[in-house]
Amino acid sequence: MDRIKRLSAQVLDQYKEKFTADFADNKKLLDQLAIVRSKGLKNEMAGYITKLIKREKDYLASKQAPVEDEVEEEEVEAETEDVIDESEIPQEITVEESVEESTEEAPIQ
Repeated sequence: MDRIKRLSAQVLDQYKEKFTADFADNKKLLDQLAIVRSKGLKNEMAGYITKLIKREKDYLASKQAPVEDEVEEEEVEAETEDVIDESEIPQEITVEESVEESTEEAPIQ
């Protein structure tokens, strides 16, 4: 396994920007960039390179995720500021009676 890591690191040092997170594309790129006679070795190198690229992308995405969470929290706080405070809501509501109350009940139909 050390040989795969060492050879993959050498190729990545020179051509890192050309590799993607797709195994098939990396395998074709290895055919063009390096002379690897063994099919198995080429597949293992392409797989290892793909794994490293994916790991790097996930790491970068996780670094940006907290920033996005902070933005969402600020939006929620802004929305809650628009809500009326409980202190502004009147505790008692008085209703003036404008209709005379009748003592008779309405007949049930």
